Amino acid sequence: MSRSEGTTRAKKAVALQYGPGDTAPVIVASGMGYMAEKIVETAADCGVPIYEDNSLSTILTQLQLGQEIPESLYQAIVEIYVYFLHFDPTSNQKAQERGQTPPEETEESK
Repeated sequence: MSRSEGTTRAKKAVALQYGPGDTAPVIVASGMGYMAEKIVETAADCGVPIYEDNSLSTILTQLQLGQEIPESLYQAIVEIYVYFLHFDPTSNQKAQERGQTPPEETEESK
């Protein structure tokens, strides 16, 4: 999270799952603050890639656990899946070892 004009925004995290038979990705974990940190930590420990998008996480944290992603958010979720198709887990791990946030999607890759 970044600081903005002397204030710190509450960190938010959402975990999605999309499995066989699902019509859309489903929210399987969601939280803010400490809970968000634990969601991200668990994902990192399990080798699950992490995508950062503060606007999207704000919207997704307003949905209920077990709820499918609404059709209006499909395009945003597709962009995340495309990002993960190009994901290099070794660069993510190296960035975390250096204490840096892994590189985010650039405008050119959209």
